[in-house]
Formats: sequence, C-alpha cells, structure tokens
Amino acid sequence: MMKQPVIVSAVRTAIAKQGGTLANMDPSLYGAAVMKEAIQRAHIRGEDIEDVIFGNCLAGGGNMARLTLLEAGLPLSIPGMTIDRQCGSGLNSIGLAADQIRAGRGEVYLAGGTESMSRSPYLLAPQSRPYDRMPPQFVKRKLSPDHIGDPPMGITAENLAEKYEVTREEQDLFAFESQQKMSQAINNGWFKEQIVPISITNRKGESYLFDQDEHVRPNTTLEGLSKLSPVFKKGGSVTAGNSSGVNDGASAVVLMSEDRANEKGISVLAKVKEWAVAGVDPNTMGIGPVPAVKKVLQRTGLSLGDFDLIEFNEAFAAQVLACQRELSMDMNKVNVNGGAIAHGHPIAATGSMLITKLVYEMERRDAKRALAAACIGGGQGIALILER
Repeated sequence: MMKQPVIVSAVRTAIAKQGGTLANMDPSLYGAAVMKEAIQRAHIRGEDIEDVIFGNCLAGGGNMARLTLLEAGLPLSIPGMTIDRQCGSGLNSIGLAADQIRAGRGEVYLAGGTESMSRSPYLLAPQSRPYDRMPPQFVKRKLSPDHIGDPPMGITAENLAEKYEVTREEQDLFAFESQQKMSQAINNGWFKEQIVPISITNRKGESYLFDQDEHVRPNTTLEGLSKLSPVFKKGGSVTAGNSSGVNDGASAVVLMSEDRANEKGISVLAKVKEWAVAGVDPNTMGIGPVPAVKKVLQRTGLSLGDFDLIEFNEAFAAQVLACQRELSMDMNKVNVNGGAIAHGHPIAATGSMLITKLVYEMERRDAKRALAAACIGGGQGIALILER
C-alpha cells in the first residue's frame, strides 16, 4: 500500500524587492534560514531527512540545494538536488518529495526553493575569445527556440489578454484587489507565523530583522493604476501595476509519511493529495495552469467546486483572468490574501510560498481542500491539491 505524504511544517522569508533588503545576501543563506526553521518546527533532526529537493532558477550554476542544506548545518550525509521548472520549481519540489514518500523511498523530505533576482548572473554573447569584447555584450536566456517563439513574459500576457478579451480595466481591478487583500492580511497579522525573520546588517554595521513583505503597495488606487503606461507593447494593457514583481526570497516545507507523523505525534498541516504538470504554447505560457488543473481534477474525480481555497500565482492579471475564463473559478476563493502582484514573485521560491500561505489559511479557516497552481515560463503549468 502506498504511503500518504503530509506537510508538517512550512515557512518562508518575507519577500524582498529586487535591489531591496535581501539584495546583498546570497540566496543560500536565507534559504538556509528557512530550512533550519522548517526542521525545528517539524520536531525532527537533520539526520532524519532522506533528501532535500529545492528549487533555484537564477543562481547560474552549482547545486543550490546541497549548498543551502550545508549552510543550514545539516549533516554531510544528507544529499540535495536542485530543480529548475522556472516558476513552478517550488511546487514541483513538493510534488517530487510527496512522490518519493508514496513510493516508500524515504520517510522525511525537505522541499522548497530559494531565489535572488537581484543577484542573477548575465549570459555573455558568443565571441571569438572569452571576454574579448569590452564592455561585454549580454544575451537573454532562452526558454523556447526561436522557430516556436520565445517572447518576453509580458508579451505572453498581452497575447492572452487579446485572445480572451481581458480588458485593461479588468486587469487593473484585479491588481487593485490583490494589493488590498494583502494589505489587509498584513494588518491582521496573518503572515507573521509563516515568516522567518532574517538578520540583516546595513552599511552602518547596524543589525535588524527583515520580517515583513516589502513589495506590497498598500496605497495603490485604481486611478493610479489606470495612469500607468503599457510596458511591453504599444497600445497594450499589461503594465507594471498589473504584473508580478521581480523579487528575492525563500521558502521551505517538511514532508513526511502520515504513518511517521502519527508515530512521532507530529501535527499534520495538510495532506498532499495529487499534483500534475502540463505543456502549452510558449507564446501563451500563462494559460499553462488550465491543463495542469484539469489533470489533477481528472485524476482525483474532483471539481473546482470541491475546493475551499485556490492559490493561483499572479504572474500577470491578464494571465489569471484568462485562466478564469477557461476554468470558471469562483474568484471569491482565489488568492484570498492577495498574490504575486502584491507580494512579488521570487521565481523558484514562489510555488512553496503558495503552499505555505495555503496551509496557514486552511488552518485559520478550517478549510478542507485547497488547490495551488502556477504558469511557467517557456510554456508549462503546474497544479497541486492539498487536503486536511
């Protein structure tokens, strides 16, 4: 009989702006901070962990999972694997860990992701001799071959807005509501328990704790959003105000078998029911969650009406609204405490942050079932179901 994977702890950093509070810190360090806290809250020892599966997209090489777990002080015997499914990496890490537990390969896993968009390295353009060209020329990292199309993410959102007739007014209203919901959640203290304070030393040598999301704009107004110019396309509708941010942050989740949790008397936050990934046209990558969600619904025999909460990564307002047109989601259940337009999108960490937000909100509302989903640059989607 397959084992049931459960989440027993989930934490995150506060989310920083690009060039903000975490800009001068290596992502392995704040990744280590959330790892240590997740382990402590799970009431386990480092040596109990079978493997660490951690997302990172932008570090430019190395094995961020292994580096981070060693920074966290885990035993040298604990392995680590870094995964890169872009915006879906954090969710994917949890899904993979859950699958390992189901298969009986191990009892305890550490998953999540860490990202620094502030410190992302550049890719040098081809040249006859390395560093021959000064100043160097840089090129964009490809997510799809040219013959298929590899547009900027904002253009993919414009493509969806045009295809699904999502108006600028709809996008701005969605963005405004995201900012308002998150501001209310912060004021109510609903994020405090899930955030691990990070010790920061400023240029004056003074230390302080970074423990509040800094990307959110509580004073956002519809009038202000309406005045912003389109960023990606002349005459378009996608602006900085109705798009997600460029951010730094980390999140960690401890999973174990339900049998182990019961045996050790460890409280369960949620069960990982099912997850799925899907591919779509890179030119409309934001629609990726639709086939992924349909897969998990088909596998479980559930419908969207069976869910109490839905956490849908807000890459762009146009993208979420296009998916809503396909899935007919009840928007009163979607991103009840705001989303990435408000709090930002530290790519590889975002998925595990969605899960972290969900498990605390499920507990607060005594919700029984929740869905997390994200689009993925290059034309993919991912979805994961939680139950309590």
